[in-house]
Amino acid sequence: MKTADWPYPFWIAHRGAGKRAPENTLAAFRDGAAQGFRMAECDVKLSADDVPFLLHDSELERTTSGTGTAGERPWAALSQLDAGRWHGATYAGEPMPTLAAIARFVQANGLAVNLEIKPTPGVETRTGDLVARAAAQLWAGSAPPPLLSSFEVPALEAAADAAPNLPRALLLDELWPGWFETAQRLACVAVVTHHRLMDAALAQRLHAAGRRALVYTVNARADLAAMQDAGVDGVITDEVERYGPRARAAT
Repeated sequence: MKTADWPYPFWIAHRGAGKRAPENTLAAFRDGAAQGFRMAECDVKLSADDVPFLLHDSELERTTSGTGTAGERPWAALSQLDAGRWHGATYAGEPMPTLAAIARFVQANGLAVNLEIKPTPGVETRTGDLVARAAAQLWAGSAPPPLLSSFEVPALEAAADAAPNLPRALLLDELWPGWFETAQRLACVAVVTHHRLMDAALAQRLHAAGRRALVYTVNARADLAAMQDAGVDGVITDEVERYGPRARAAT
């Protein structure tokens, strides 16, 4: 993908709309879309039997009715868990979705998606490989393609090998030694940093290298203004209600 052909909107809903609805569920995706967002970010990992599904944490306790490590459970068991009740009775019974279910939803509604590859510790390479292969198959012939991102370099390396034609982004919560060279080596079309790491100089460096500059998780108006002044190409936000009118106006 040439960065001149960048197909993604500026506004990206974090974990679907993970503050207004249970994060990483179809309910959250629906809410974000209803607020005017045309792109969502979500977290993808593998079940014990290699089904790609949405969940942020390695453990189940925070956002589901289950316990233990999600990646150690088969999908048949994970699919029965309640991933909505923790957020409120309105969402009781909301399941964790498979990547296939998310693909159907975003394609049916003309949305874009940033798939963060979020491996269970110890299976980074396998997760990057299988999530990328699944994404390539699920989005075959569909535009725009999913943007694959990860903090885990082995996962991103495996994704690049498995689906070289899918665009990739390196996620950073610190500017560790060699990050820029890693983004170049993996032919990343973008780098996504915590907003506190981003400034005009960093955005300009990325742009000069032919890459886009994205940031997470931009909620406060002052932080948004700083990122817009820096010249970033996209912001991931929890505040889908606050920024929904801007997202809708930008489409």
